[in-house]
Amino acid sequence: MKLQKLLSYVRRAVDDYHMIEDGDRIAVGISGGKDSLALLLSLRGLQRFYPKKFELEAITVSLGFDNFDTTGVQKLCDEIEVPYTVHKTDIGQIVFNERKEKNPCSLCSKMRKGALNEVAKGLNCNKIALGHNKDDVIQTLLLCMFYEGRMYTFAPVSYLDRMDLYSIRPLIYVPEKEIITLAEIEKFPIIKSPCPADGNTKREDMKNLIENLRKRYDNLDNHLFGAIQRSSIKGWE
Repeated sequence: MKLQKLLSYVRRAVDDYHMIEDGDRIAVGISGGKDSLALLLSLRGLQRFYPKKFELEAITVSLGFDNFDTTGVQKLCDEIEVPYTVHKTDIGQIVFNERKEKNPCSLCSKMRKGALNEVAKGLNCNKIALGHNKDDVIQTLLLCMFYEGRMYTFAPVSYLDRMDLYSIRPLIYVPEKEIITLAEIEKFPIIKSPCPADGNTKREDMKNLIENLRKRYDNLDNHLFGAIQRSSIKGWE
């Protein structure tokens, strides 16, 4: 996939769900993975021609693990002229060493989002862009069905009234495999996750299950994604 195709996916999602308005200051959550870097590049590209004018701030919440080098991301942000903030925390220490969580992902996610929200507010942003792709939408639906017994997946746009912040997800139409291809072509400065739980999560199990189902059912992803769009799940109505 070329960057131009990514931009077409993102433009369609932004238009379909009214994600961006004039005067927005958007904080882009940068984990250092392929999705968040694709999100950053696509929003910077969109910013150049989109009729509604908006500003960008790139933010990384560091969990405090060793070997988490953001030098490559900083260089990319400098090249595309987007301000970049790295916020250091002790979330990794708290989750794995102090709390010794058996299922660390949920607590880590909540703490990371809380830190990201605080930094975004401090930078006078009114929206946070998150790098969830089409595969993530489907995986989250099945995770909630299998493990929680409810029909839910994150919405394209959601509002956190306590913080007066909107979350937007411009990559919701982008298949993960196309982001992988783009990351290879563009040589993204990906930071390998130092998290001890990386690759050993319920989400990874669900990802493997979906991959096996794809071999049996044609057009599986589009059918599942279409079902979500036609559902009464909050935010997708």
